[in-house]
Amino acid sequence: MNILEYERSQETKPHGHDNFPFNIYLCSIPLDFTTVPAHWHNDMEIIYIKKGRGTITVDLVPFQVSKGDIIVVPPGQLHTIEQFSDYSMEYENIIFKLSMLMAPQGDICTEDFFQPLKHGKLLPDTRYTKESPLYPDLSICLDRIDVICQDFSPGYQLAVKGQLFSFFYALSKSLHSEMNHKNNKSLDRLKGLLKYVETNYQEKISIADAARICSFSQSHFMKFFKTSMGMPFTDYLNDYRITMASRLLISSSETVANIAVETGFENLSYFNRVFKRKYRCTPTEFRRR
Repeated sequence: MNILEYERSQETKPHGHDNFPFNIYLCSIPLDFTTVPAHWHNDMEIIYIKKGRGTITVDLVPFQVSKGDIIVVPPGQLHTIEQFSDYSMEYENIIFKLSMLMAPQGDICTEDFFQPLKHGKLLPDTRYTKESPLYPDLSICLDRIDVICQDFSPGYQLAVKGQLFSFFYALSKSLHSEMNHKNNKSLDRLKGLLKYVETNYQEKISIADAARICSFSQSHFMKFFKTSMGMPFTDYLNDYRITMASRLLISSSETVANIAVETGFENLSYFNRVFKRKYRCTPTEFRRR
């Protein structure tokens, strides 16, 4: 299970299909989890804060967010969602493929807007607060999508698409060319490593393995990773594994020992020690709560 699979398992408004790749998830921090580790995917993502406060980091830039804020994450951007201090936060996660808005044969909207957005040649601003000039138009579209998806009435897909087109029309006013984003080799290397961790965290991953994936020497890699992520690679890997373990404790009936092995820990006592350091309780206590 990776991050996106977990988000889908938490889905509260299930209506994503291969021929309509659009999903809405309602998530709560820390009730569902305290953090969503750094990850990226090829889907478009809109994060709409409903209650409370939190921290969302996009391409290594942190944003403190609160009720009403809208965060736009285009395909390919690294992002993480975390609890801010002792605050709780509820947010709506809207994830969909830009291809659902593109004409198969190509048109001016696809060629001049959606394709450049998909490939990072055009980027919008990341955060929109209630003080942002574009906020009223953006929030109206998201609120209308919420209403449309309450009962899934016949033809709701048409209405969702209509609101998404209106959302992107408003968003187009903040688009700017991004010449350096895709050319940032260090960020691309980091993304490649984090994707590897996301899909292989159950296996043994050494610093030598991580350095090789990034095409760095071990010494340069350790400095690079700590500078980029604010922690050593081993701490990040353990934190990712513990995060996934916490979700399995909630969503499955597997024993603590089996979950430890399943998330990459060979030693149960070490797993318990790292888990308690992060959550201030044992795995068994965490599950009971």
